[in-house]
Amino acid sequence: MANLLQSPLYLALILLLLLLFAPARGEFPPTCERIECPSYGVVDAGNGFEIRRYNSTAWMSTEAIEDVSFVAATRAGFLQLFDYIQGKNAYNETIEMTAPVITQVSPSDGPFCASSFIVSFYVPKKNQPDPPPAAGLHVQKCGPRLVAVRQFGGFVADESLGEEAAALNASLAGSKWASAADKARRADPATAYIVAQYNSPFEFSGRVNEIWMLLDDEEASVSM
Repeated sequence: MANLLQSPLYLALILLLLLLFAPARGEFPPTCERIECPSYGVVDAGNGFEIRRYNSTAWMSTEAIEDVSFVAATRAGFLQLFDYIQGKNAYNETIEMTAPVITQVSPSDGPFCASSFIVSFYVPKKNQPDPPPAAGLHVQKCGPRLVAVRQFGGFVADESLGEEAAALNASLAGSKWASAADKARRADPATAYIVAQYNSPFEFSGRVNEIWMLLDDEEASVSM
């Protein structure tokens, strides 16, 4: 028995089991080492999710875009926001690129009906006191908030997006954060989840995407 416990195969098996059942901590997006991202602290990590507390943020957002495709709606919103940071705003001001670009998703009632999407650009800290206004865009200011996060790689696809959101929801369902997620969903039923994308369309490797689900702060404090 002692020889078995010391064998390389046994030790490798134990290491594999530890990796499989270790809490899934999200990778700090490499993009955020190059450009500004909203700051956060990790509160907890579980099997398939991470709980973050974000500091106050400001976002420049599109109006709701109705489309059957997340990819098409996000592309349309991103182009509008890209024009904005290139100077198509009331101040004719060029604004530094940030990450992530987020899309709030309000799913339709059926497979052939248009869903609603709001695409947002994180406003750099230096511009947050007075973000340049622009036609067709509006500022969303968010106080500190708790967010449940699931990371995934590759390019975001319409076919797999629902599966990623469902996986995060399933992970939370068996955790101490379930009631906080449910209460936040009841408070804002229009927003099912948020998709955060950190990479340029021209980056083909090392892509980082995230599904965000908001948590009710008051309910979450009971779990902390």
